[in-house]
Amino acid sequence: MPNPLLSPELLRRLEQFQLLAARRAKSSAKGERRSRARGQSVEFADYRNYVHGDDFRYLDWNLYGRLERLFLKLYEEERELPVRIFLDASESMTFGEPRKFDFARQVAAAIGYVALCGFDRVSVIPFPAPAGNGQADQGSLTAEMAVRGALRSIRGKKSTIQFFQNLSAITPGGAAELNQALRRGALEARQAGLAVVLSDFLDPAGYEAGLNALIGRGFQVDLVQILAPDELSPSTFGDLRLVDSETGGMQEVTFGRYRLKAYQQTVQNFIQKLREHCQARGINFFTVSSNTPLEELLLKQLRSAEVWK
Repeated sequence: MPNPLLSPELLRRLEQFQLLAARRAKSSAKGERRSRARGQSVEFADYRNYVHGDDFRYLDWNLYGRLERLFLKLYEEERELPVRIFLDASESMTFGEPRKFDFARQVAAAIGYVALCGFDRVSVIPFPAPAGNGQADQGSLTAEMAVRGALRSIRGKKSTIQFFQNLSAITPGGAAELNQALRRGALEARQAGLAVVLSDFLDPAGYEAGLNALIGRGFQVDLVQILAPDELSPSTFGDLRLVDSETGGMQEVTFGRYRLKAYQQTVQNFIQKLREHCQARGINFFTVSSNTPLEELLLKQLRSAEVWK
């Protein structure tokens, strides 16, 4: 069955990558990550003095021959890296051509696929939570909740087909509530790991509290801001009636070509403020247009920033 999110060629290239975590994994489940825990893998870590009851198989007899003292060899256990992907599925992400949400969903699929190939545990957290309204019956709401629930804890490459299908079935809508989603995700996590946030970050309530909650919980955070081409450089001018897609608020403006440069400067100032907030907290920051070739972000920008290798 063809994958609607990522091409077969891109999948083959992604299989060669592994997510890099500056903080070592602390999960109790075994995987392919080095951990500070001492175990029985093949990766040597340290020595300690032998004490009565230790397993003779881990004694270093060569060291005993030189020092005439018994030392036990310790090894680093391999642990899985918990990867939590926060996917903005708010109404504002449906804007643009291509839609911002479609691009964000592809990035989530790619990062999730790399993690699953590396035996890491993946959780995709779309936000906001779906809510029933006059246009959505109970059946479709139940189906949406089931799809989102199935994305909460996935492991192993064998899970990728269902993973892609569930990602493809997510329906965006509602107000973002970015800070609330990130704070809740940080509190719910059993262990800190890697957090990837995919959003336009155009929430009137800001983003500072949510990102700070992830950092405070001990997550390594990678952030991808996705904006539409018309948000970066509008092509519509004149007397306009603007409608907020999430709140329904309306405002009439006159937007002439002479205002384009000032508008673009305002957008760049917003991006720069977000970039500085991330840099001050050790967060990897990327900003892209939704019409950016996917390979440009995945195979060049994320790789050169050592998000993966």
